[in-house]
Amino acid sequence: MCAAVLGANVLVQYPFTPFGLEDYLTYGAFTYPVTFLVNDLTNRRLGLARTRLVIYVGFALAVLLSIGLATPRIALASGAAFLSAQLLDATVFNRLRRRAWWMPPAMAGFVSSALDTVVFFSLAFAGTGLPWTSWALCDYGVKLAMILVFLGPYKAIIARMPVWQPAPARA
Repeated sequence: MCAAVLGANVLVQYPFTPFGLEDYLTYGAFTYPVTFLVNDLTNRRLGLARTRLVIYVGFALAVLLSIGLATPRIALASGAAFLSAQLLDATVFNRLRRRAWWMPPAMAGFVSSALDTVVFFSLAFAGTGLPWTSWALCDYGVKLAMILVFLGPYKAIIARMPVWQPAPARA
């Protein structure tokens, strides 16, 4: 989780130049969606409470490391977007966990990726003169595509996981 966030925070600073797409994408668009896969697999296997713990630890580590490898503005934007979107993803996933295998990761990903994109790009790039709105729209499109691509690996991995059992209630 932390490696995916850190990689995205560094790579979002570089426009995606192949095919003349520098005004539409950054390299970070291709690394960050891995965090949603990790979040969903953690939630499926360990439940909501432990997933939230992973999110908080991932948030703290990623922000600390990003401060040294990205600009402070990107580190702050990333932290705010990561925390809000991953917590939303975990909550939506958990509410849908008993539905068809593909529904929790797909629906949670669609909603939380939208929140992540809006929070990150507006905080990181608004007022900079960079083409951040087109980056945000294309970034969201890549996230949606990656959610669909990751459904295959998600299904293969959960097929090998033991069935999740909620932790016993505490008195």
